[in-house]
Amino acid sequence: MSRLFSYPSFSRGGTMLLRASLVALLLGACKSGDSDANPAATNEATPVEVAEAVRRPIAASYTGTAALEPRAESQVIAKTSGVALDVLVEEGEKVGAGQPLVRLDPDRPRLAVAQTEAQMRKLENNFRRAEQLVAQQLISANEVDQLRYDLANARAQYNLAQLELSYTTVTSPIAGVVASRSIKTGNFVQINTPIIRVVDTSRLEAALNIPERELATIRAGQPASMQVDALPGRNFSGVVDRVAPVVDSGSGTFRAVCAFDSDGVLQPGMFGRIRVDYDQRADALVVPRLALLDDQNEAAVYVVRDGKAVRTRVALGYTDEGWIEIRSGLSAGDKVVTAGKMALRDGSAVQVVDTGAPAAAATAPATATVAETPS
Repeated sequence: MSRLFSYPSFSRGGTMLLRASLVALLLGACKSGDSDANPAATNEATPVEVAEAVRRPIAASYTGTAALEPRAESQVIAKTSGVALDVLVEEGEKVGAGQPLVRLDPDRPRLAVAQTEAQMRKLENNFRRAEQLVAQQLISANEVDQLRYDLANARAQYNLAQLELSYTTVTSPIAGVVASRSIKTGNFVQINTPIIRVVDTSRLEAALNIPERELATIRAGQPASMQVDALPGRNFSGVVDRVAPVVDSGSGTFRAVCAFDSDGVLQPGMFGRIRVDYDQRADALVVPRLALLDDQNEAAVYVVRDGKAVRTRVALGYTDEGWIEIRSGLSAGDKVVTAGKMALRDGSAVQVVDTGAPAAAATAPATATVAETPS
């Protein structure tokens, strides 16, 4: 006698659901077993680099770039026409105010001086005789007055001819250096033609176009410093010479001109990076900027306390290229995480890697360049 056994029937969808459930149970068991086998896996310390919060001087400043320009510049022009008989200077040569630069042919102006002088002498003699005759009532007073006016006109013509003669010697109106010349000996020079350019390189200027939000902080007399690409490693000291009292409505900027001594090496046209210090703090608490967390909502850092990273809110002050001032939230000596903070959460266990960062912070330079205003 045979027995009939019946098996439960599953649809295709039911079979797939059963398999998925079995896989999930197996994975859960494996994870639970791994966690039980290595209970310290979830509490593994994260290696980080730290730096101490230290006190040091810091300066608030505005930074900008500009090309150097000479304080004084003159395009020397010929005030009369003539052939250049002698060019007395070369490019790069230093000249003084009033020093002759070019001599033009003086023959025609010299003849004009002689002609007007002869006319003037004749009228002077006529006027002296007329004064004697009018005393004897031999000529009228009107004739004497006419001679007086003619003599005054002749003297003016004589002075004008002498002035034209003086123009044949072209002189420098300022002291400086010959930057360029556009004539050679023997060239014919037209009147009012620029022939030589002289620049005063003893003191150079750089004009900064500064955003109007800085109008209340930038003032004449503030110290400025500059570095130029052509002279790497050198720092030049200067001062804010003048500040324009108006803001350009189109660009929203105002103009501030900084002056620098050339020191014999700075030249017009050099490109400079300029810093204007407008505030100083001699004992500011600072940390490296790398310690700041990338959080747009609030300023915070990770402070290492008892082997754990503690997220700490801070109030910021001045900043520079590598440092940021902490107004509140930290104390001197607090260790802040500078590297490895991306893998941390508040309360994460950390292992400090000694890289010498605190010593570097403590021996940092005593000046700072910053472009931001205090928050």
